[in-house]
Amino acid sequence: MLLIAAIVAVWLVFSYNRLVRLRNQVRTAWADIDVQLTRRHDLVPQLVAAVSGYASHEKTVLQAVTDLRSQALALKSPAQLGEIETALDQAVSRVLALKEAYPDLKASENFSQLQRDLVKVEETLQYARRFYNGAVRDLNDGVQRVPDVVIARSFGFSSAEFYQARDDERPSVQVKLQ
Repeated sequence: MLLIAAIVAVWLVFSYNRLVRLRNQVRTAWADIDVQLTRRHDLVPQLVAAVSGYASHEKTVLQAVTDLRSQALALKSPAQLGEIETALDQAVSRVLALKEAYPDLKASENFSQLQRDLVKVEETLQYARRFYNGAVRDLNDGVQRVPDVVIARSFGFSSAEFYQARDDERPSVQVKLQ
C-alpha cells in the first residue's frame, strides 16, 4: 500500500512539474513574440515618417498603418492579435510598395535601412510564432491528456490560445530589397 502511495506521489510531482514547465515555455514563447512585435511597432512610425515626406498624398495608406499599429498595441489575446498583425503586415507591404512610385524614396538610405530592419523582424517573428504555437500545442496536450488532466484541473492549468490569422487574411506579402 505504501509503495502505491509513493508511486502516486511521484507521479503527481512529476506531472505537476511538467505542466509548470510547459506553461512557462508558452509564456516565454509569447514574450519572444511580444519583443519582436514591439520592435516592429517601433519601426512602423519611422517608416511612416520616411514615406510621408515623399508621398504626402498617400495619407490613407499611412493612416491605416498607424491605426492598425495602435490596435495591435492594445491587444493581448494571441488569436485577436494574429488577425490585427496580419492586417498590419498587409498595410506595411503597401507602404513598402510605394517606393516603386517614388524614385526619391527608393533611393533613400533611411527607407532602405527600415526595409531591411522590417524584413529581419518579420523573419524572426515567423520563427517566434512557430515556436509559440509548438509550445501551446505541447501545453494543450499536457492539460488534456489522461491522467494528467486530473492534475491540470486540480491546480488550475488551462489550455492556451494559438497565434493564428484566418486563412482568408493570409495572402503572400512581397517585400523586395534593392
